[in-house]
Amino acid sequence: MDPEHASVNGRTRPQRPHASHRDIADELRGRIRSGVLRPGQRMPTQAELAGEFGVERGVVRQALRILQSEHLLTNVSKGSPATVAPVAGPVRLPAGPGAPPQPTMAGLAPRIAQAFAAPHVRIDALCLTAVSLTLAIGEPLRQIHAGRLKPAKIDVRVLLPSRDIDLAFPAPVAADDGGLLHRRWLAQRNAQGMVLRQNLLALCTTHGIDVQVTFRALPFTPPVKLYLVNGAEALFAYYTLLRREREIEHEHLELYDADGTRSMLFAFERRAGQRDAAFVEQSRLWFDALWATISSELLLSS
Repeated sequence: MDPEHASVNGRTRPQRPHASHRDIADELRGRIRSGVLRPGQRMPTQAELAGEFGVERGVVRQALRILQSEHLLTNVSKGSPATVAPVAGPVRLPAGPGAPPQPTMAGLAPRIAQAFAAPHVRIDALCLTAVSLTLAIGEPLRQIHAGRLKPAKIDVRVLLPSRDIDLAFPAPVAADDGGLLHRRWLAQRNAQGMVLRQNLLALCTTHGIDVQVTFRALPFTPPVKLYLVNGAEALFAYYTLLRREREIEHEHLELYDADGTRSMLFAFERRAGQRDAAFVEQSRLWFDALWATISSELLLSS
């Protein structure tokens, strides 16, 4: 298969992740409950959060008000940053055999943040668009820019579906949509990849960190998503399909789709016992095999 060259509307500046106010609330809730954002700590400003998530400040305010209604934030207003409430839930998400699953937006961010405390950060991901990973890396990047984290090396590998295949999902239920869903998915896949790559590679010049970010294309639609973190943890979730109606580019469509940000994420930790250690190792072998055999080069360029 020829290498893929994907663009984002010909712009030199990549698009930001398209996050809804509920996505942002889920992400920030995960940071609070995991201890990444601590009780009494001031939140980033609304302008900073809007820049991180690539949305208008009004969308950020909607997300903050959700968390205020849940008593996780105080002082939500237009004028000053909100504050994490004094009692904000567990300090750390449990991992290992007894860990309850979390929605991806809530479960992935704290584990990615913890991973960036290591001198050599290694993240492998297999997913549909990389939107969850792009959002989850936002907080550790902010911590690096603030001088609170500085890994020496970051290696990220991402497996995404090829643009040349007919996706199993998202897909129209019955009628031919003229390729509308495929074009929309491809634009999102490209935008997420561009944002992820640019934000990480910028650390080379701003902080002198050795960064490698590589993408490869899969010849199938992955029914699951997998994240391998620092060789020590495997995070696994199913893409659960739903039949839904949506308006896309002024067309009303009935489609099969999955909300990956809300897929329940199961954590398996190498040190949690023989069963978990075997799952982590087999997941690594599976990912490496896909990377080295049937995947092809995927180049994201402006």
